[in-house]
This record gives sequence, C-alpha cells and structure tokens, in this order.
Amino acid sequence: MERELALEFARVTEAAALAAARWVGKGNKDSADEAAVTAMRVMFDTVSVDGTVVIGEGEMDEAPMLFIGEKVGLGVPPAVDIAVDPLEGTTIVAKGMPNAIAVLAVAPQGSLLHAPDMYMNKIAVGPEAKGRISLEAPVKENIQEVAKALDKSVSEVTVVILDRPRHETIIEEIRSAGARIRLISDGDISPAVAAGYGNTEVDILMGIGGAPEGVITAAALKCMGGDFQAKLRPENDEEKQRCKEMGISDINKIFTIDELVKSDDAIFVATGITDSFLLKGVRYSKRRAITETIVMRSTSGTIRHIQANHDLNRKPLFKDNRIKLKMD
Repeated sequence: MERELALEFARVTEAAALAAARWVGKGNKDSADEAAVTAMRVMFDTVSVDGTVVIGEGEMDEAPMLFIGEKVGLGVPPAVDIAVDPLEGTTIVAKGMPNAIAVLAVAPQGSLLHAPDMYMNKIAVGPEAKGRISLEAPVKENIQEVAKALDKSVSEVTVVILDRPRHETIIEEIRSAGARIRLISDGDISPAVAAGYGNTEVDILMGIGGAPEGVITAAALKCMGGDFQAKLRPENDEEKQRCKEMGISDINKIFTIDELVKSDDAIFVATGITDSFLLKGVRYSKRRAITETIVMRSTSGTIRHIQANHDLNRKPLFKDNRIKLKMD
C-alpha cells in the first residue's frame, strides 16, 4: 500500500472522533456511536482503495453501514481488508470517561482474520518482550518474563485488564505475582497498543475482551514490532457455529500475531475522542477542534503522531445534510 494512504485513513478516524466527541458525557451512547459510524462511512468515500469491511458494525441486516462485507472507498486498487471500530468505548463517551478512540486497521485483501463478534482471551506486549509470552503459560510466568525483558522488577510491571467479574481469578494471580494493575472500565485497544511504547506505564494487557478489537490491536502491535496472542471464547453453540462459518474450525486454537494479521503491509490509525493511554481527546476552541491521531505502517515501522487543528466552519461534514449529527 502507498504510504500516502496512511494520511487518508487518518482523515477517516478524525471525522469519526469529531462526530463522537460532541456526545461526550451526554448519556446517549447510541447517538454517539451513530454519529461516529456515519462520519467514518462518509469519509471512506474519499479514499482511493477498493476496500472490504471484514470487521465492522455487524452483519448487513444488523447495521446500516460499515457492515461486514460492505465495499468502501473509491473502488480503485489496492484491494484491501478493513477493520473498523468507529467508536471504541460507547459507554465511555456517554459517561465522559477516559479511553475512547476512533480506530481502524487496513491490510491487503485476505490478510486480516475475519474474527466473529464474540469474546477473545488476549495478551499483548511491546517489542522488548516479543516471543516471551504465551497464553498457555501461567500468569505469573508471563509477568516474570516481561519483567526480565524490560529490565524491571516484577513489582514495577503494570498489567492492564478490564474490570469485570470474569477476571477475578486472573486479577488475584496478578496481585499474587506482585505486579501492579490498572483496571479499565471499557476499551482495551488503547492500553494494548500503549504496551508497545516504552513510556506509557503499560507493560502488558491481559484478559478477555472483544475478538474484533483483538484483530485491530494485533495490526497495531505488528506495526510496532510487539507481540500478541489470542484465543476465541465462544459461549454457546451458536457462536461455535459462527466460528465455523467464518472459516475457523479449531475453536481452541491460539492465534499468533502473524495469523491474525498475515501481511507485513498493514496500517493502523487511531484518533482520540477522550483522553486515553495512547492519545489526547478532542479539544474545542470556539469553532475549532484539535485532534490527536496516531498512524503506523508495518512496512517501515514508522509511527506518526498527528495533531490537527480543524476549522469546523469549513468542514462540509459538519455543515451540510450528508451526515446527521443529532444533538439534544
């Protein structure tokens, strides 16, 4: 993929973030999500790719746009798989809490795992700990290996995990190992990607979260040289059948980062909506808005931070009737 596409995709996540940010703290997660999805879909119409949504808002009969299988872009080469989460953290935005982002991942056609919408057990680390983690290993062993890789004591290692009843056992194991914990309410992409940096105070992400988000996370960590492993967690026969329909015959398989993202030519882009481990959220000044976006390419390993100052009076997306940004 041409490197110029990375900036085009940044405009896509910026639009979604700007749309969703208007709903921060207003208690209406559905409207926030609708705004982000609509803005992202409109902006995709300007991007020079022949894109197919492989991870999106659901099946065609469940979502009006950005549904799985939908074609996006101008319909010109390159042909690419696109994984999107226009608003990761709908509840976060509704409550005005940290850690909401607009995010996407792109790779050549056939490269991204078509992950079904179900739970996935995950572990994510940065480049220094690549090859030293395993979902099959005890929690304590993984933490000790990461501590060695980072030249830290175990007591200095920070593990991020979703604050859920299903994680009670693993939280006790982390504490027993002596590591620090940062509990989050929602949105595990941002902290998992933050583990790829050396200065974010996030060393490991562990636990069970969404499978689609796992593939997007894997794309980011592949760009950064980090490591990620995952295992699907279907909860019933219907979800097991869904796995088979999407070409996953072994539901006990542990996926490596290279199986989740098969190509070495991947792009990851995220824009902050509220402040997170990774990015600052949207900030307003009169009719202007400032966004912070991270753009990564796996071919070069380049990571760019883009701070954009938007004149909202000149944004067609926010002026005409192509997008409905309903406000209370």
